Amino acid sequence: MKKLLITSTCALLAAGLIFTSCKQEKKDSSISSEAPKQLVLRYAENQSRDYPTTQAAYKFAELVEQKTKGRIHIDIYYGAQLGTEKTVIEYIQLGTIDFTRVSLSPLSEFDKSLNILQLPYLYKDSKQMWRVLESDIGEKFLKGVERAGIIGLSWFDSGVRNFYNGKRPITKFDDLKGLKIGVQESRLMMEMVRNLNANPVPMAFDEVYTGLRSGIIDGAENSWPAYDTASHYEIAKYCVIDEHARVPEMQMISKITWNKLSPEDQKIIKECALESAKFERTLWTEKENAAKAKIQKTGTVITELAPGEREKFKEAMSPLYAEFGAGYEDVIESIQRK
Repeated sequence: MKKLLITSTCALLAAGLIFTSCKQEKKDSSISSEAPKQLVLRYAENQSRDYPTTQAAYKFAELVEQKTKGRIHIDIYYGAQLGTEKTVIEYIQLGTIDFTRVSLSPLSEFDKSLNILQLPYLYKDSKQMWRVLESDIGEKFLKGVERAGIIGLSWFDSGVRNFYNGKRPITKFDDLKGLKIGVQESRLMMEMVRNLNANPVPMAFDEVYTGLRSGIIDGAENSWPAYDTASHYEIAKYCVIDEHARVPEMQMISKITWNKLSPEDQKIIKECALESAKFERTLWTEKENAAKAKIQKTGTVITELAPGEREKFKEAMSPLYAEFGAGYEDVIESIQRK
């Protein structure tokens, strides 16, 4: 009897302890759920730490953290730590990466309409391009990528692209004839070079210097900063300011991540993206001007197209406008009127 009483008492005490413990756990759980949680997101960038687009990514992260009072923190992975642009776009679609900034060239594989914004000789100058991108036209293109599981946030600048080579100065249409030109692995860019009576050689950017030195290619095309930082001017010393392309870049967020955010946080993300884009444009202009000034001092032969020649270059692009602009003729016309 005594043994039974002791056993029963112990059982009751144990039950009481478990009950107390459960109440305590419930209380602690309640306290924990009320504490603010920080959302940590990932931003992929393929350029170096000091590049304008990377600096803008850090600015974006800083602004978001400030405006959300620390509720949202964004880690920046620069230098292609998370993969190439194309790979990162796929990760964005899956929601495994939250933010990135990419050129329209790889992005157009996921949304063909973006080829329109890359058509050669589409804009008269930089001012016209920004009038387009900051209008309802630009906003429609940002919204258009939602079909691919992406939310476009803002536009970044990547400058104007020119041709350069190591054979001869270019001042007229016929001067490009027969030259082997290294281009991005993009059919649009390859067709552009082919329609200028030159020979396109698709290759990755980091292969261009070796290609120029070995003679696999005679020239290439790119922005002033790329021409400078990759030292292409050392071999391809003839550069023509033909300004055949202005290819903007898009800052974006995964649609999966976007849908997890509250309307308030979505508004903050969009505002910060637009502000960081203005920051990037300022940095890019500074870098572009510095690169051009440096190259001018190296003995590089910089030429401009002779009067009337730009029209010949643009006329040669008619097949590209017909193919890549099919169904978007009214959009192209609106862009050219801006």
